[in-house]
Amino acid sequence: MIFPDIALEAGESLLVLGKSGSGKTTLLNLLAGLLKPETGEILLSGKNLATLNGQELDLFRGKEIGIVFQKPHLLAALNVKENLQMAHFFSKKEGQNIEELLGELELAAKAKSSVLTLSEGEAQRVSIARALANKPKLILADEPTSSLDDQNAENVIKLLKTQAAKIGAALIIVTHDQRVKSHIANFVEVKSA
Repeated sequence: MIFPDIALEAGESLLVLGKSGSGKTTLLNLLAGLLKPETGEILLSGKNLATLNGQELDLFRGKEIGIVFQKPHLLAALNVKENLQMAHFFSKKEGQNIEELLGELELAAKAKSSVLTLSEGEAQRVSIARALANKPKLILADEPTSSLDDQNAENVIKLLKTQAAKIGAALIIVTHDQRVKSHIANFVEVKSA
């Protein structure tokens, strides 16, 4: 699979559109350092991700890349605040003030709540908060709006863009959801060969 060259500055956003099976998830996994490219390079903050060993890559990813998965992968044994604290723990980086971040995402009242009691929208915002907790240089969002109604989809996109701008991170949203095009003008489409 061949992908176009992508170059983003801090604070810029890119939408990657494509149908199921077009390679969107493969691209996301390459950008996150979860897969190594067969050709080409993935450079972030001057580092070629393919040259890092497993431990270096895990630490680099924890510090520099925030990932918002399609389905929030929250740790059920931990409350909302503890899920965010885990991001700090694994990256060995202080990052953002968790209480302030939860307040900005309208989750302050849920800080000590079990993640099992959250609505779908709240769980998605906690997932976004966890991705932002370490002030990453790159935020990758995988289908963040696919299961949301129009209003909540718009809210999530605005939230991602606002928070990325606030921390000076590049934002890449990978989706098949055409509604997102009205919020991010810079986009590429991937098509299966």
